[in-house]
Amino acid sequence: MKVLNRKNRILLTELTKTDFKLRYQGSILGYLWAIIRPLLMFGILYLVFAKFLRFGAEIPHYPVYLLIGTVLWNFFTECTSQGIQSLIIRSDLMRKISFPKWIIVLSATATALINLGINLVVVIIFSLLSGVSISWTWLLVPLLILELYLLSFGLALFLGSINVKFRDIQSIWEVLIQALFYAIPIIYPLPMVIQYSDFAAKILMLNPIAQVIQDVRFALITPETITGWEILPHLAKNIPLALVFIILLIGILVFKKKSKYFAEEI
Repeated sequence: MKVLNRKNRILLTELTKTDFKLRYQGSILGYLWAIIRPLLMFGILYLVFAKFLRFGAEIPHYPVYLLIGTVLWNFFTECTSQGIQSLIIRSDLMRKISFPKWIIVLSATATALINLGINLVVVIIFSLLSGVSISWTWLLVPLLILELYLLSFGLALFLGSINVKFRDIQSIWEVLIQALFYAIPIIYPLPMVIQYSDFAAKILMLNPIAQVIQDVRFALITPETITGWEILPHLAKNIPLALVFIILLIGILVFKKKSKYFAEEI
């Protein structure tokens, strides 16, 4: 993928602004939904799993622990879902002007990144109010978010390019997302999995999404958070990061190959 020239940078900026505005157009609360939606989901999960099922009693600052997991998961699902359908939504634009088609996917995922930035401000405020101490490890959070974004962007490129011809991909992905949610320690703490099966916990932590969520919890909330660096064998510690770059590379290559035929297939 080539570096964006001035014309394409302007196009990317305008598409991102338009996507963000259209996301909340016509709603009474408007942009506040960027904050309200993850907070509502967090509230439901907290009541059910923390208050009634007593999950996370041994986890320091468990409400913040759950909130950051919810925010990062929402970012991943929004980033991939919007990216997958972005080419279909912008099909008229692709027919009218010539430009690198991946800009459309990038603008859709950039909108999710803006929402994440807003949500992280809420997370930080909530963390400070909950007594979480500021640490130098907070500086690691942007790098971890970049890792999650590259994974999401790679999946969006790959699945979005296939979705142009096979429109079932979007529906299939929505089902897979629901199943994946329960395969990641978002609502349940990782120590619970370790108590049940140490091997299952190690397999779970090979997932880049689980790795990022646990690492962000470690960096932002408490060093008592168990991460893949702690439980994975030495040779397996870098597998999640390697998977991110493999998926990103596959996404770029598949998108580059299929983008030649988008005008015919849309």
